[in-house]
Amino acid sequence: MSSTILQNYEDLGPIPAVGGASPVLTSNAADELGRDDKHPFLVALGERTRALRARRGMTRKALAMAADVSERHLANLEYGLGNASILVLLQVSQALHCSLAELIGDVSTVTPEWLMLRELLEGRDEAALHRVRVAVGELLGTGGANAQAGGLARKRSERVALIGLRGAGKSTLGAMLAEDLGYPFVELSREVEKFAGCSISEIQALYGQNAYRRYERRALEEAIQIYPEAVIATPGGIVSDPANFNVLLAHCTTVWLKAEPEDHMKRVLAQGDTRPMAASREAMEDLKSILAGRTAFYSKAEFTLNTSQEPLASTFLALRVLVRKALELSV
Repeated sequence: MSSTILQNYEDLGPIPAVGGASPVLTSNAADELGRDDKHPFLVALGERTRALRARRGMTRKALAMAADVSERHLANLEYGLGNASILVLLQVSQALHCSLAELIGDVSTVTPEWLMLRELLEGRDEAALHRVRVAVGELLGTGGANAQAGGLARKRSERVALIGLRGAGKSTLGAMLAEDLGYPFVELSREVEKFAGCSISEIQALYGQNAYRRYERRALEEAIQIYPEAVIATPGGIVSDPANFNVLLAHCTTVWLKAEPEDHMKRVLAQGDTRPMAASREAMEDLKSILAGRTAFYSKAEFTLNTSQEPLASTFLALRVLVRKALELSV
């Protein structure tokens, strides 16, 4: 595959194995994988690294190339055998009674106000953090929530954004829903390609992930500006960019089209993409890993519809009723 970044599984097709095609651990490191004396901090660091990589849809090889580190070093990091120098920083931060983030200069620690905000938010549950995010968005004028603002209900946006991985049914159900509502149908991936003047895979290969996200943001903002009413099929990886996902949540009525991994794969194959069959086992494992990494973000959508439970016609009727009720339209 020409692109080293697999964020847009929906557009690029099969997903190479997350773990890589060949062993990269040294024999000593491999011997240590089953040991109980690995430092818990390094183990947790490795788990977070793997989770972040899966959420972004990157192979270990692609991440190693992007970070300019060896694949062996990255594998050791993911298995809890990272460079012990990070433990020195941890010990120093503990001695200073500050967070590791403050020691290394994370942006949320650079001023007293940032630090005080962190302290206020630390330990809060997801519901409380959601209320804070909405309130801050409204306060700053960047948009907080689509349907709720400061506790006051308002009519939902008539831009309906469908989120989920390729194979969830965004294009098929989205086109059907747009026709039923009499709204324009927008496939955001195609709009990104129009802005860039090339395919998604070429954007990734030639210009990288950051450039792709900039094009995605431009396409999303233009769709919001042009269409007060629309059905928008979004790239599955849009949830991996907090800025873009915030814009989507603030300006659209969002529906997560949820499906079983086997259905994602089956539908991709039905669309004529047979490449995943070359390494179907690895592709399925990676797909499951990506879903696991993104589920917490997809679940931020206002509504969820499982597209694996019923045939297409029944699923569309369920989506139609859900959206029309949400928009207070006649069913």
